[in-house]
Amino acid sequence: MAKETPTRWDRRMQQRLAHGEAAALGELYDRFASLVHGLAHRVLGDEDAADRITRDVFTHVWENPEAYDPKQGPLRSWIATLTHGRAVQRLRQTESAALVRSGQGTTEDLERKVRHASAAARADYIVTAMPAPLRAALELAYFQRRDYRQTAVDLGVTEDEARRRLRLGLQLLSTAHDAGASGTPPGPPGYGRAL
Repeated sequence: MAKETPTRWDRRMQQRLAHGEAAALGELYDRFASLVHGLAHRVLGDEDAADRITRDVFTHVWENPEAYDPKQGPLRSWIATLTHGRAVQRLRQTESAALVRSGQGTTEDLERKVRHASAAARADYIVTAMPAPLRAALELAYFQRRDYRQTAVDLGVTEDEARRRLRLGLQLLSTAHDAGASGTPPGPPGYGRAL
C-alpha cells in the first residue's frame, strides 16, 4: 500500500471524524497530543492548564470536524492554531484575574506576557515542524555548540550545505518573534489570521 501524502491523510482523517469514528480520534490524539500539550504548556507554564487545553482542543475537533478546511493548510497547523487560541485566551483570563486581585501590573504587562508566550510557542512549533535536516543542524549548533564546520562533519554534508541548513533554520526561527509580536498563532499563513 502506498504511503498517503499529508494532505490526503488530513482529508481522510476529517472524513473519519465526521462519520463519528472513535478510532480516528484515537489516531489523531496519538499523533498530535504531544504537540497540543507542549504548545499549551509553553503558553501557560502550567501542567494542569495544559491538560485542560489538550482535552478542550480534541473535544472541539471531535465535535466540529467540518471546521477544518484542508484548503487552508495541514490538519497539524489547524490543531496548533486551535491550541494557541485557547491557551492565549486562558492566559488572558487568568492573568487578568490576577491583575484585578493584586492591583499590580497593567494591561500592557499582560499583553507583553501574551506576546512573549505566543512567540515562544511559535518557536516550539516551528522547530517541531521544520524539516529534519534543518532541525538536526540547529540542534548540533545550539545544544552541542558545534560550528558549521563541525556540523558538516557530524551530518556528513559539505560545509556549504551545513551553512545553508543553519541559515534556513535560523530564518524560520526568526519568524517566531515577528509573528509573536503581532499576535499571530503558530501555523501557516492560512490559519491564524482569523483568531
